[in-house]
Amino acid sequence: MEADKPTTMICTLLAIDNTTGFSYRVCSVCERTLPDNPSSLCKFCSVNAFNPRFPRTKRLFRLLMSIASDTKVLNVICFDRAAKVLFGCSADEFFDFAKFHPFAAVNASRILDGEMFKMTLSKPKNGNAQHLRAVQVVPLRSGFRPAIVSLRELYGVRSS
Repeated sequence: MEADKPTTMICTLLAIDNTTGFSYRVCSVCERTLPDNPSSLCKFCSVNAFNPRFPRTKRLFRLLMSIASDTKVLNVICFDRAAKVLFGCSADEFFDFAKFHPFAAVNASRILDGEMFKMTLSKPKNGNAQHLRAVQVVPLRSGFRPAIVSLRELYGVRSS
C-alpha cells in the first residue's frame, strides 16, 4: 500500500474478530465518542441534551475484521458507513436485535465468513491507530444478503 493513497482489492472476509464490542456510543448531534454508560451526556452538546425530538445518543459500528487477499491476510477496522453494507442496518438496530438474541453477533460473523468483497482500504489518519480502515465495501456475490436479513430468518423475526 502506497504512502497515503487508498488501495482497492478483492478479498474474502475470514472473520469478524470483535463480536462483543462491535459498536460504540456517540453524541447524536456532534458524533463525539461517549462512555458506554447510558446516562452519560455529551459535554459539548449538553444544551441540546434534553430536546425530546432528538435522541441524545446513537451507536455506530466499529468492527475488527480479518480479510484475505490473494497474497496476504490483514486485520482491518470497518467503521459505520462500510459496516452498514455488511449488516444491512444501523448499529442501533443491530444492538437492539442482539439484546434479544445474544448470539447474533457471533452468528453474523459466521454468516459473513467466506463472502467476497471489493474493499477500499486506507491508512488511519490517527498516528496511534494500528489497523487499516475499510472505507468502502462492495459485495461481489450477486445473491449477497446483509447479515440482518439472514439473522431475522434464522431467529424467525419479521423485519420492523
